[in-house]
Amino acid sequence: MIEEQNTTGSRAGNPMRRVLRQRDFRLLWIGQSTSLLGDHFHFIAISWLVLQLTGDPLALGTVLALGGIPRALFTLIGGAITDRFSPRAVMLLSDSARLALTLLMAMLVLADAMQVWMFYIFALSFGVVSGFFLPASMAILPRITPAEDLQGGNALVQGTSRLVSSLGPVLAGGAIAWAARITAGSENAEQLGVGMALLLDAVTFVISVVTLWLIRARHAPQVAHEAGAQSVWAAMREGLRYAWEHPLLRTLLLLIAAVNVLLTGALLVGIPVLADARLPEGAVAFGLITGAFAGGSLLGIILAGMVRSTRATGLLAVLLVVIFGVGMMALSLITTAWAGAAIMALLGLADGFLSVRLVTYLQRRTPPELLGRIMSLILFANIGLAPLSQAVAGALSRYTIDGLFIGAGVALLCVAGWLATQPFVRIVDQELSEPSDPVAAQ
Repeated sequence: MIEEQNTTGSRAGNPMRRVLRQRDFRLLWIGQSTSLLGDHFHFIAISWLVLQLTGDPLALGTVLALGGIPRALFTLIGGAITDRFSPRAVMLLSDSARLALTLLMAMLVLADAMQVWMFYIFALSFGVVSGFFLPASMAILPRITPAEDLQGGNALVQGTSRLVSSLGPVLAGGAIAWAARITAGSENAEQLGVGMALLLDAVTFVISVVTLWLIRARHAPQVAHEAGAQSVWAAMREGLRYAWEHPLLRTLLLLIAAVNVLLTGALLVGIPVLADARLPEGAVAFGLITGAFAGGSLLGIILAGMVRSTRATGLLAVLLVVIFGVGMMALSLITTAWAGAAIMALLGLADGFLSVRLVTYLQRRTPPELLGRIMSLILFANIGLAPLSQAVAGALSRYTIDGLFIGAGVALLCVAGWLATQPFVRIVDQELSEPSDPVAAQ
């Protein structure tokens, strides 16, 4: 059972303010926000040091790939492990492992003993551990938060993530520069700055481990002999089968995968190409347009967290996908950075709002004993298909940047048309009026 203080609170008031009154949610939010800030210190520090030591962008690309590929692949295994044990246990072990890896890396950097091949080993190790951590981090919220407060909790978690993602790199770069400045007399001032950044990252992992340790999360209902007898691979197959055999869940997973494939590549690859080829401000336009999407997304997340009702989620999903499609086609027509920023801000707002609504729906409707595996499928739809989307977008943008945006927009409108014909639109709102039932309205 969720502790009494979490279940007896009033449903009145701002949902985000209400969920912050819950002890376990505050611990999770503080710990994971701090850890996420440390992740940005890690990313900036390692990227900078690899370039300083090798001067080779290919080496940096290899390090990032060795971290990203296993992270995507191991999310599926991580989801099965999460359901076998508990999200809190998996997060504790993962963060403890990352703390040990970070401390080892910091000591090697400060001792001037890091070699390029070591970066590859560390990147692979962090990628594998993160694959276990990510589905657990998405599955833990329903274990500590009442169903009626999930939307406010998701809005705070996702909104803080977006905010930290905007500020984290700036703070990390400043910290490295400051540490290098105070050690300017040393031969390896830059390396010492990177080592100090990694030590700060280690401190954030300590905070995360402590807050996770203090959380009192409930356990998912499981039959003991089934949990012990079922292999990880069998558990993964069970999760995939469950998702595919339940039309509403299958529709939602296909929707998330399709929207991410059509948006990710076109925006990450197409926007810088568009700014360089068409907008006189160049890199400034690229930064402005990208920042507008981030700002709009944060606003959408906040709005979703402030809205108490979850009515009309199905129709809203169709409408927001239509906005995605029209907005992508409109990007092919822009001639000024401000027009691009306005469109991207709207797309970001729709993306943030829809993300909170759909994740909350999945968390509320998925049986607790399958939550880790279903969340791992969501992560794979977001992370695993991104390289494919980017590769296709890169190939298309070499021939026609307008065709890239128009094609993505038309495809998104087709997705919206398909979604409008699915039972999802009608049934999802009926299910949300009965928050205690699992995803079973077939």
